[in-house]
Amino acid sequence: MITGELKNKIDSIWETFWTGGLTNPLDVIEQMTYMMFIHDLDDSDNLRAKEAAMLGLPYQSIFAEEVRIGDRTVAGNQLKWSIFHDFPAAKMYSVVQEWVFPFIKNLHGDRDSAYAKYMGDAIFKIPTPLMLDKIVTSMDTLYAQMAQVKSSDIRGDVYEYLLSKLSTAGVNGQFRTPRHIIHMMVDLMEPGPDEVICDPACGTSGFLVAASEYLKENRKEDVFFNRQNKDHYMNHMFHGFDMDRTMLRIGAMNMMTHGVDNPFIEYRDSLSDQNPDRDKYSLILANPPFKGSLDYDTVSADLLKISKTKKTELLFLALFVRMLRVGGRCACIVPDGVLFGSSKAHKAIRKELIENQRLQAVISMPSGVFKPYAGVSTAILIFTKTGHGGTDQVWFYDMKADGFSLDDKRTEVKENDIPDIIRRFRNLDGEAARERTDQSFFVPKQEIADNDYDLSINKYKQTVYVPVEYPPTEEIMAELRELERKIGEEMDELERLLKE
Repeated sequence: MITGELKNKIDSIWETFWTGGLTNPLDVIEQMTYMMFIHDLDDSDNLRAKEAAMLGLPYQSIFAEEVRIGDRTVAGNQLKWSIFHDFPAAKMYSVVQEWVFPFIKNLHGDRDSAYAKYMGDAIFKIPTPLMLDKIVTSMDTLYAQMAQVKSSDIRGDVYEYLLSKLSTAGVNGQFRTPRHIIHMMVDLMEPGPDEVICDPACGTSGFLVAASEYLKENRKEDVFFNRQNKDHYMNHMFHGFDMDRTMLRIGAMNMMTHGVDNPFIEYRDSLSDQNPDRDKYSLILANPPFKGSLDYDTVSADLLKISKTKKTELLFLALFVRMLRVGGRCACIVPDGVLFGSSKAHKAIRKELIENQRLQAVISMPSGVFKPYAGVSTAILIFTKTGHGGTDQVWFYDMKADGFSLDDKRTEVKENDIPDIIRRFRNLDGEAARERTDQSFFVPKQEIADNDYDLSINKYKQTVYVPVEYPPTEEIMAELRELERKIGEEMDELERLLKE
């Protein structure tokens, strides 16, 4: 969550765009994203050069020597943020407009790559040299402040704050998933170097970025010191689909600045017949849209066989089952209604997960997790595709705190169940003796089936009531009489003072 000086600086840059004539929030976000990407290219190029030097490996900088742009040839170092940000406003504007922007649009050599697809129609819209100069100067300050924040994905938080300014945020159920919840889900799933990972409603690729970072931090030797695994990581591991081209463009740039050269990020209505994927992925991480707009006529017929409904949250669960290969795993966020809804479609999808697949866990989250964007109550479902059942018992966890206050401010607090959730999920054998009065416990499959496959934790959690002793009625009445007498005396004294 962005707060304080960082928030004020982003608001100030936004105001610069606004007063300069760019009043469409999508335009502002796109232009800021381009500028951040240009800045990050310089930083990531320098970082890769240092890493190569430390490892004694050769490295060819993307800014090395001369760069061909159209029919002109320019010195590559002129395209670096650290060089052109010191230019006078007029020269900086011409360099960025005529050289840097065409350079980043054609940066990826593969014309079929996600980056090439979504940068091909990118337009530089900053209208004046003075405005560009102000933005570049402000962004230098912004990055200096970001460097002081001890967060592994502060840039992701900045993206999320920018996206929260979209007036349409939430209209199609596009609630931004908090970074710490994404990281918790990735930590729970512990992706390996041979995964094929997908987010069918990827937005800005937050889950894919988090999975790539997890592998960098926890499986570095397996991924990067093995030629085959590294090629898989760079070109075949990450898949994301969305119907918003702006989000796809941001997502492609986000993945590239996090070191994934060629993610498969594509414009696609995942629920429609244009999505042919089945039995393909080993891991799905997603927060699909709740109550999103839906063209029912285009919904894939095999999804409707599992759950005949217009509710996107149910259709996406059916989709996840179809897209996973046998043995593939899924961690997804669903609204609470999925857990206890009484419609035929609700019961059908819950029965599918419990009877035909292996449902492992239901983690109920408090309603404030998605604030300030939405106050919806949600849960995380974790299941494995088996095609022949396997659910014997389901682990429930009642998350009460996520490390932030559950109001619109979302300030950091000490109470945080996330480390406990991860620790307990990784040692489910130790949960067998837990009571229904505890924060986590197992429920047998048969008991869930007998309750219409209801997955709401309150259905199974037992509450311990502590009796409260109250004083006798006569004693309470005596105290009320004494309070009434004192109030009367005070009123008499006040009235006397007013008459003097």
